[in-house]
Amino acid sequence: MDLLNSHRTIRKYGSKAIPDELLQSVLYSGTRASTTGNMQVYSIIVTRDNEMKEKLSPCHFNQPMVKEAPVVLTFCADFNRFNKWCNQRNANPGYDNFLSFTTAAIDAVLVAQNICIAAENEGLGICYLGTTTYMAQEIIDILELPEGVVPVTTVTLGYPDEDPPLTDRLPLEAVVHDEKYSDYTANQIDKFYKNKESLDSSLEFVKENRKETLAQVFTDVRYKKSDNMVFSKKLLDILDRQGFMNQ
Repeated sequence: MDLLNSHRTIRKYGSKAIPDELLQSVLYSGTRASTTGNMQVYSIIVTRDNEMKEKLSPCHFNQPMVKEAPVVLTFCADFNRFNKWCNQRNANPGYDNFLSFTTAAIDAVLVAQNICIAAENEGLGICYLGTTTYMAQEIIDILELPEGVVPVTTVTLGYPDEDPPLTDRLPLEAVVHDEKYSDYTANQIDKFYKNKESLDSSLEFVKENRKETLAQVFTDVRYKKSDNMVFSKKLLDILDRQGFMNQ
């Protein structure tokens, strides 16, 4: 429990390589994650080659840790392997639809989280990259992913070269609902976000972006509606090309 409660995102890594035996152990722990129907409809692309990291770096907006981390893991929703097994066993797969993509994406994220926990338990640091779905087509091209395979998240892995503070979180009562969903009052929203808004880092964030509130930084700068619309359409087109929109 202490390990989970002390999780920190690591963006700076030492040059020490991860031993193959340790990496394989961490990856195996990932495969012990829960999976829909025990189908394991995911794949993990392990990138250690510097040239490949150079190619992947622009897909993650050139964040330095992509090239600096010893290992980059790309987690994919993958029905390609399962479909081939079905076809070779005289079974007709019906997984060319959005529900199946969602199933495989959930599987992939569960595996990613297992690997992150296992890695941190071994003294490694991780950084989750939310850029994967934004640049999914470029990653598909670089990693040569076939139809039925779509990247959904990426994790950098290595020995930490920093000790950052814990990131703030909303209080438990803000995210936990008893028995049924209880919608939030204005007073509750003020209460739950008060600490986040009052942090020095948040105040600086607002100032440097010349905004009035922290929420405006998110809506107007970090995750703009126009960007969300563009990347949403791009991802839907990718799901169609990769064979997940036949409904």
